Amino acid sequence: MICRPVRLLATTNGQIHDTLGFKMSMFVHEVEARKDAHSNLLSKSETSDLYKIQFHNVKPECLEAYNNLEAEVQSKLHLDQDYPCDVVGSWNTWYGDQDQAVHIWRYTGGYPALTECLTKLNNNKEYLHFRKERSKMLVSRRNQLLLEFSFWNEPTPRNGPNIYEMRSYKLKPGTMIEWGNHWARAIKHRQEKDEAVGGFFSQIGDLYEVHHLWAYKDLQSREETRNSAWQKEGWASSVYYTVPLIRSMESRIMIPTKSSPLQ
Repeated sequence: MICRPVRLLATTNGQIHDTLGFKMSMFVHEVEARKDAHSNLLSKSETSDLYKIQFHNVKPECLEAYNNLEAEVQSKLHLDQDYPCDVVGSWNTWYGDQDQAVHIWRYTGGYPALTECLTKLNNNKEYLHFRKERSKMLVSRRNQLLLEFSFWNEPTPRNGPNIYEMRSYKLKPGTMIEWGNHWARAIKHRQEKDEAVGGFFSQIGDLYEVHHLWAYKDLQSREETRNSAWQKEGWASSVYYTVPLIRSMESRIMIPTKSSPLQ
């Protein structure tokens, strides 16, 4: 039998003492009650839009066939007024995970619109056939439900050619409000060349994850635009205060598919 020392506790002048010499405060810091969920504080109150992002890892030999099939189905859903959803953009990853497709959908009307779409699609024989065919082309897939930051641009169709960068940040739990406060000031430094496309934060799926979507003419334009931000007063401090909030980050350079509204 292994004998372990027993820690005897006693209290003196607001401190807890133990026989091993450690001290612990009896007084616990009281956390101020939150007035609202961070999703309500950070998202656009004038809309009830919900976003879904899909990451599809495609078998390399199937990518072209996948893009053609996806474009056909997306176009039908995008134009069908009976479905309260539309395609924001579709891309193939150029630098990052290879043979990957990324799609962003908007559901106008929030969760009820999402539920309505899913119900209708589950009764749509053509769509069920599409999903069966698509599954043969995939290695894996992942999705998230997102809300849009109130201080970011609305993601609307744009002409190309452009390349897109999606910067994804996994934040430390409890830091989303602080992140939003800093970026609400920082985003003004990234508006001159209309590169800011959209900013989203997760609600379901991987939590405390943020996606920033940027558009550039090419990689050289990206480099010049990002470097110019450092010449603006306030940008460096915004980066300084947000870096400690990040657990990990990822950058994808993406090329729009032919059917994407964001070109």
